[in-house]
Amino acid sequence: MITFNIEQWRAWAPGLTSADDWRRWGTSPCVVQCPGAAPDVSFLPAMQRRRLGHLARMAFDVGWPLAEGREPMPLVFVSRHGETPRTFDILSDLAAEQPLSPTQFSLSVHNAVIGLWSILRGDTCEMTALAAAGDGLEHGLLEAAALLAEGAPQVLLVVTEEQPPAAYASWINDVPFAYALGLLITPGKGWELSLGPAHANVAKSPWPHALSLLQHMLGSSTSFQHAWHGRTWNWQRSP
Repeated sequence: MITFNIEQWRAWAPGLTSADDWRRWGTSPCVVQCPGAAPDVSFLPAMQRRRLGHLARMAFDVGWPLAEGREPMPLVFVSRHGETPRTFDILSDLAAEQPLSPTQFSLSVHNAVIGLWSILRGDTCEMTALAAAGDGLEHGLLEAAALLAEGAPQVLLVVTEEQPPAAYASWINDVPFAYALGLLITPGKGWELSLGPAHANVAKSPWPHALSLLQHMLGSSTSFQHAWHGRTWNWQRSP
């Protein structure tokens, strides 16, 4: 069991940028479509923005404001699928026997986002990139709790997924739309997370768990469960 506080949060999805947007979505969740919507990274110089793919832009959109004005802090970055559009482009070039772009490759690896974060913020704190399954959020929180236990006063946790190319539709069915969630985690007892055995009666959420957590955070429920492959995560927050 671990305990922690969620000091602040930010989330982004196409057309959902403010807390009020997410409250409305939480009341009536649906697949959002907002063509042309893009994460806001205007706080970065243009030359720096050019290196960021959509996944990184989402991570920076939710994470940067949470970290701004604070002491440097550890970062835990979680994504199950990572930079699928970049990797698909690289695979397409390989199939067409075209030369590969070293820049595209270097930015497609799973820890590219935390590398860019460290460079652009000049932050040398410990940073971790996790490629987890459907309970990646919980594994990210375990990592954050371990960092707090080692003395970090706060940890930034960012969970994000990109809308994969259509060619992956038969294999990736857990990303209804691109999204990112940033959580500023601090020591405390506002939240409690424990792990138990699988329970057949735990209903599976139709939404990725990071978005389900946001629903519960913005609602009135004080406890809920998330089941994934023989594991049941029990969430409890102080009333």
